Amino acid sequence: MSALNKRARSDEHKLFRRQQIMTAATELFHDVGYDGFSMALLAERAGVVKGTLYLYFKTREEVFLALYDASLVRWSHVFIDHLDQTVSDLHYAETLYDTAFADGNFVPLQARLEKVIEHNVSIDQLVLSKRNFLSTIDHLSDATAFALDLSKDQATEVIKTMGVLLVGVAGADLAPSLTDEDIPSDIRQLIQSFSSRPIFIKNAHRVIQGIRHDALEPEE
Repeated sequence: MSALNKRARSDEHKLFRRQQIMTAATELFHDVGYDGFSMALLAERAGVVKGTLYLYFKTREEVFLALYDASLVRWSHVFIDHLDQTVSDLHYAETLYDTAFADGNFVPLQARLEKVIEHNVSIDQLVLSKRNFLSTIDHLSDATAFALDLSKDQATEVIKTMGVLLVGVAGADLAPSLTDEDIPSDIRQLIQSFSSRPIFIKNAHRVIQGIRHDALEPEE
């Protein structure tokens, strides 16, 4: 067997093993959450020894960064598919929220990205992630500009602000569920008023309208 064929098979094996680890990481993250996630548990779930795991990811945060990058691309495709025609500002905000939270990885990892995850990864991995982010934002901005009839710069501002809003509301639903509890109606209404979906949609709608309004104001 030639050295080229050996290398090709080796590369294919590495790609397969990395995907095997990523699949196991997704399952583990859904089962135990961010705080319960460990490299030891991931190695066990993926069926590899820890030494093999560290050939692909040097830290737990590098695993999370890879999961985030994949979820960002995956979510963006789903969201853009819902924007194949012009939509109202309100519908845009609702669709963005619903598709983002429907992906079990995207919002939880987005909320921890800059504060925790990016502080314990290699520079090379961080650069690759940021380039993936820039490419995805560009595609999202194109789709947003078309759907909302905005300029590319306005659409980019919308997308970046939506990301900040998602992080802001990500913790709003962390309170214990009282769905089956017998509690007074006023307390139930209070709890519901802090649900992340209405908070996000209302403020996202305002942001989009504000960006559109700013563009209509004449320059002094």
